[in-house]
Amino acid sequence: MTTEAVKRIAKVSTVASMIQHRANDTPDDVAVRQKSLGIWREITWCEYWMQIEAVAYGLIALGVEPGDRVAIQSENRPEWIIVDAACSVIRATCMGLYPTNPAAEVEYLMADSASKILIAEDQEQVDKALAVRGNLPELERIIYVEPRGTNRYDDEILMSWDELVEMGDEYRLADARLLPRKMAEVEPDDIAYLIYTSGTTGPPKGAMLSVGNVGFACALLGSSGGFVDPAPGPNDDLISFLPLCHVYEKAFGHWLNASAGTVTNFGESLDTLNTDMREIQPTIFEAVPRIWEKMHAGILIRMASASRFKKLNYSIWMKTASRIGKKLAANGGAWTLGTRIQYWFGYIFLFRALKERLGLSRCRHGITAAAPIAPEIIEFFMGIGVPVYEAYGMTENAAISTTNRPGRVILGTVGEPYDEVDIRLDDSTGEILVRHAGVFVGYWAKPVATAETIDADGWLHTGDVGEWDGSNLKIVDRLKDIIITAGGKNISPSEIENLVKMSPYVGEVVVIGDRRKYVTALIAIDFDATSEWAQRKRLAHTTYRDLSEKPEVRELIQRVITEANGQLASVEQIKQFGFMTKELDHEDGELTATMKVKRSVIVSQFADEIEALYR
Repeated sequence: MTTEAVKRIAKVSTVASMIQHRANDTPDDVAVRQKSLGIWREITWCEYWMQIEAVAYGLIALGVEPGDRVAIQSENRPEWIIVDAACSVIRATCMGLYPTNPAAEVEYLMADSASKILIAEDQEQVDKALAVRGNLPELERIIYVEPRGTNRYDDEILMSWDELVEMGDEYRLADARLLPRKMAEVEPDDIAYLIYTSGTTGPPKGAMLSVGNVGFACALLGSSGGFVDPAPGPNDDLISFLPLCHVYEKAFGHWLNASAGTVTNFGESLDTLNTDMREIQPTIFEAVPRIWEKMHAGILIRMASASRFKKLNYSIWMKTASRIGKKLAANGGAWTLGTRIQYWFGYIFLFRALKERLGLSRCRHGITAAAPIAPEIIEFFMGIGVPVYEAYGMTENAAISTTNRPGRVILGTVGEPYDEVDIRLDDSTGEILVRHAGVFVGYWAKPVATAETIDADGWLHTGDVGEWDGSNLKIVDRLKDIIITAGGKNISPSEIENLVKMSPYVGEVVVIGDRRKYVTALIAIDFDATSEWAQRKRLAHTTYRDLSEKPEVRELIQRVITEANGQLASVEQIKQFGFMTKELDHEDGELTATMKVKRSVIVSQFADEIEALYR
């Protein structure tokens, strides 16, 4: 993207304005694809904008005023981003709920935000809202997208998506100039989004992102000085599968689509992600570390049960990939003649088929963010020709902080600050402080929390501890998660956890040791990988708990722990470990929707098991 294009985007005040611009300039180009019943359906920029207009008029007809909150609870689908953009047209504030939020959390989020309208995907989400509507006096209308099961309900608060669009079309005929007037009134300080935090340290807080915050993020992400070179554009495909109510997916699945013209692809569900990936072969793929870890583990699992010839071929060329990955890591990610020659042979015999199976054969830029990842995982993907870059951002700064750059990668760091981003470390605690035009307005209805997070000089206190590696930033850990042992040693649990999670048999790890004499860990096995291992060993098992309680599985994980301990200082080594007896789940409050472990919940839930490790 040219400098002039960046300037133009910076002046365009909303995501909707960017979409409108593309609908005018390239009306027949593909903006979005959606897969339904195995068929991919394309939506052009013109069709996209017409649907946004209809929904915007429909919301106005329902009485939505500037500043009113419109909530969405749905899996990723075109209607999600249509509502999002429609809100920005009429100066309303968009608020997203995770589709896995149970009724109690729906009640909290809807009540806290005082949302006026709820867009609910299907009967499941409608039922949650109806169950708590008595405690939501601000809620005036529930609009369901999927009619199956809900169209039989006789409740005046309910309305179908088709009825909303029809209402909007009628309103447009009555006053076709209304939307242009609304869009002309947009101010940079308008609150575009309420994005609720994960709730890892308490009840979720609604982070307010303004129109100006989002415009800043869009201008950086879509520019030639952004995260990828060359700049993203209409030839780039992305798969939208992370929750759209999270800033990470919103930035790449929605904002980048509007600002750079990339194509956003919506698969059928998370269960079909692997198939959808193979069909689309995205050019830019953003994911949380757990997704990259699962891909890595999946490869190891498949090879463990492959034929002898395939195992031999895999072993030979993965040694080559390891050499390539190490060389690239040492060279900032830049290729040399030697690595290109080695890769060419590996591509013929293994890498091409492997990348096609993963859905990454066209991937020119992979991104991992939102949680720590082991550098060895990134090195693995680099070795097979998938460039993966660790980045850093958060809801409170519109996902903009740092990213590793092509040719300047330092594994174990989250990269360099973006242009126009100031970062410094607190002199006493090492906390990362960020300041730029994307730093959020504050927490909704929480002035004290806002004052604790943004200081008088405009610095955002991230809560993360960092250190510099040259011009690259390294995240040590969350400030609140740093372990201080009984002997006074400071330990970063995430570094230990990442080492253990390199094993395909380990799903999650929670390291314990604050104010304790030694370090211990709670392990959640990866059920698929460990179950496959158990079947090869003819080890009969049924449930997750049954498998994790097998002595043979304990011996397996002990070997993993011993290997990890060999790379750690004595004070950091895991002296005892226990198992979490169930798979961690967002609906049970143990994980955030982006698969981050809620450490405090785990410590409380498994308190007896932890105490047993110290007896």
